[in-house]
Amino acid sequence: MREILDDLLSWWRAGHTVGMGTVVATFQSAPRLPGASLIVGPDGEAVGSVSGGCVEGAVYELAQSVVENDAPVLQRYGVSSETAFSAGLTCGGILDVFVEPINRETFPDLESVARDVDEGRPVAVATVIEHPDPERLGARLIVRPEGESTGTLGGAVLDDAVGDDALGLLGLGHNGTFTYGPHGERLGDGVKVFVWAFAPAPRMLVFGAIDFAAAVASIGSFLGYHVTVCDARPVFATRARFPSADQVIVDWPHRYLRSEAEAGRIDGRSVLCVLTHDPKFDGPLLETALTLPVAYIGAMGSRRTHEDRLGRLREAGVSEEQLRRLSSPIGLDLGARTPEETAVSIAAEIIAHRWGGTGTPLGSTSGRIHHDMWAKAPGALTPVLNHIESST
Repeated sequence: MREILDDLLSWWRAGHTVGMGTVVATFQSAPRLPGASLIVGPDGEAVGSVSGGCVEGAVYELAQSVVENDAPVLQRYGVSSETAFSAGLTCGGILDVFVEPINRETFPDLESVARDVDEGRPVAVATVIEHPDPERLGARLIVRPEGESTGTLGGAVLDDAVGDDALGLLGLGHNGTFTYGPHGERLGDGVKVFVWAFAPAPRMLVFGAIDFAAAVASIGSFLGYHVTVCDARPVFATRARFPSADQVIVDWPHRYLRSEAEAGRIDGRSVLCVLTHDPKFDGPLLETALTLPVAYIGAMGSRRTHEDRLGRLREAGVSEEQLRRLSSPIGLDLGARTPEETAVSIAAEIIAHRWGGTGTPLGSTSGRIHHDMWAKAPGALTPVLNHIESST
């Protein structure tokens, strides 16, 4: 939804009704993740995508029909569906797409949600996509970590259950579909609710203001991270040298990381790239980093540097379990040499960690191309994720 929000809001403000199709669940090797959206404007203009091209035409037509009939529809597309196959989804995946009319009446909170997203405040939008009572389809609940929820899904018990689950997804930064009983029972079925979790961009912290750091900052920004470059040397840590970074901080790396963690600005989606090459910087920094529940910690250096670094960390009391979290030498084996190639190598390893990939050429593997999106989820969110998996 994020990628179509500006166009959607423009039509909404003008008083138009827009047909919107959203991927709410995927199975097997589906091309887009839950939350991908396609909207059809009042003049037939299409914005966004739900499948990378496979079923866009079918969803486009359904979106127009939904606007005419004022009735939301949950539609499955996949190789098991003759209609979907004729529409072109030949990649072997299956998509559940919820198609609904969007206007000021059906989504009165759209402008406030868009404001939260634009200003980087976490907000979740929960929508009923399946219910025994057709009148409840499209009902919405807006959930914010701090403050009252707005809207209702039709009952206090369901609102409370969905509110709790939505907060869990906000912590993870993923969207998902949950199943409940007719009155909000967690072990029931018959009601499905899709949750968009608009969390602030995950953080990438790059330590060491070297030429490789500039390339890493650039690719981190491209991947959607909020990028911070930190170095204790003011002559190197300048905005001019790191134009792609969102922040350039002059501070001792370990001190800055510790202060950010204590302020609650480091979470399970954060990635840390240690490019300092200097024991007086990377030693204290890694001692701190390896105690934090972040998604990825990588450190640059030769194999000899790596072995020396491990020895110093062990002497400092870092456990073997903590050391196993360290990706060093940083990056995948791509044969990279330039800063830009090295940045691609580092980004590839971060992506592999995020989605459970192996880095093996796809041509030499078999089975599913897309890995389990919950493979690397923080343990604290296991109950929420189990609920999602059992729901879909």
